[in-house]
Amino acid sequence: MQKRTKIKIAIFVLIVGMACMFTAVVTDHWAVLSPRVERVNETCEAAHFGLWKLCKKYIYISEENFVQGHGCGPISLPGEENCTYFRHFTPGQDAEIFDYKTQKEYNISAAAISIFSLAFMIFGSLCLMGSCTGKGKGRDYLLKPAGMFYAFAGLCCFISLEVMRQSVKRMIESEETIWIEYYYSWSFACACTGFVLLFLTGFALLLLSMPQMPRNPWETCMDAEQDQVE
Repeated sequence: MQKRTKIKIAIFVLIVGMACMFTAVVTDHWAVLSPRVERVNETCEAAHFGLWKLCKKYIYISEENFVQGHGCGPISLPGEENCTYFRHFTPGQDAEIFDYKTQKEYNISAAAISIFSLAFMIFGSLCLMGSCTGKGKGRDYLLKPAGMFYAFAGLCCFISLEVMRQSVKRMIESEETIWIEYYYSWSFACACTGFVLLFLTGFALLLLSMPQMPRNPWETCMDAEQDQVE
């Protein structure tokens, strides 16, 4: 397979990775939380949230959906939904809406790191566009910073995922929490996919931009030594 074909495949994979990461950042289904349901034919309150927004959903639990000892849900059941944006940089206003003390530092960190990931994707895209429109050696030269930027974007995505995971874990393990069940939803899966595609493909793009190694380095070194002797 020719080098240019490999680069085109890498660019396509990067586009898919960027789409997954962007979808994860702007959506609010990273994690779903459920309180315990004690009685049937009552309304319970489940929640799902992302980097920027918390949504609470009021679900009516009928006899068909009731399971003793399980949480409220599933979240796909019909119900009234109320969403509120996190006020990351105005402390003290979300304590009644969410467990603010537990979530504040983690959500600020995860959101900030995701912004860095988006910034690296933009820088990588600019370098990639310059490479596609350039000629000669300049084309391959811009692939190197592009690959590095995409790899950094994937790394930031991974850190954001881990921060969010620790946030949910700490909240569930808290003695004061009302949530007994949780799971990571499709936004979290998009972020995981974006991390894998951006990091691995960015690294692969960096390797493709490197000069091609000689097929027989030993003979090349021997020829160089003979030239020096002469």
